[in-house]
Amino acid sequence: MDVLLSLPIVSYFFSTSLTSWSTSLNLLFFYMTWTTLVLSHSPLKLELVGTTALRALLWLVPSLVFLAFDTLVPSLSQTMKHHGASVFPPRDARAVAKLVGLALFNFALETAVEAATSLGLSHLLGAPVFRTSTTLPLPWQMIKHLAILLTAREVLTYYIHRHLLHGHPLALPSSLSLSKSKRNNNSPKITTTTTLPSLHTQYAHTTTPRSPTSLNLKTDHPFPYLLHRFLPLYLPALALHYSHSQSLHILTFFVYVALATLDETLAMSGYKVVAPLGGILLGGVARRTAAHYASGGRGNFGGWGVLDWVHGTGTGTG
Repeated sequence: MDVLLSLPIVSYFFSTSLTSWSTSLNLLFFYMTWTTLVLSHSPLKLELVGTTALRALLWLVPSLVFLAFDTLVPSLSQTMKHHGASVFPPRDARAVAKLVGLALFNFALETAVEAATSLGLSHLLGAPVFRTSTTLPLPWQMIKHLAILLTAREVLTYYIHRHLLHGHPLALPSSLSLSKSKRNNNSPKITTTTTLPSLHTQYAHTTTPRSPTSLNLKTDHPFPYLLHRFLPLYLPALALHYSHSQSLHILTFFVYVALATLDETLAMSGYKVVAPLGGILLGGVARRTAAHYASGGRGNFGGWGVLDWVHGTGTGTG
């Protein structure tokens, strides 16, 4: 227990302003609670309940708060948004209900896909997908793993977003051809091949204002959504877990999911300043996301802007 209490991992969960004795008590309480959860629930249940709760807390709740703020206080909200009042969400109740329904469907879908993947891998390999133990991860190991995961997520997000969702992938060539109908040679027959870019544009851009809202994070078509949001999050975690000598601890995975979800929620909020969250200032991530939608998806495919700068796909500040 002395070794446990000496770990500085508490800095990741509690404020550094706490006194040493209260810090030790908080860490002890956290360790006892975590041990109880690990011993009383299956690894798969811990993973799914944990990630679902984090997404609900860091995406669903803020999205509904932002939606209510935009609807109830539009005069104040427009002064805090990129592009002002032109980016307000739809006022029609039916349209809002449709967007919320699609967002909740994609929320449930990614949970189901994660559950199926984790369950399949655990049965195939005979072990939980992530290391689920009462031993807490070391601080330096957690920082290193988080740096790898977030960087890999950003790289995957950029190239998937640019080449698959706004490009012309060879596997799904886009075509719109006119041909003569066999029944009537004078009437044209329109043949449309659905592509990833067309689905993404139809759902993520056509129904989204010039600057998005946090609710629009999950209002893409389900297939592009999984490629754009779920795959870059989950694939690096699996790769790191199975390729690294020290497997990925599920607590590190939870912190990773929390950081990624919060980043996406704030980036998609459309705000320059988030008044509902106490005036949090948003930097380049929110501006780049707003500029991506304002340009019709012609640039700003990554969140950090580094790869957009390297490849020359930046579209300004929006």
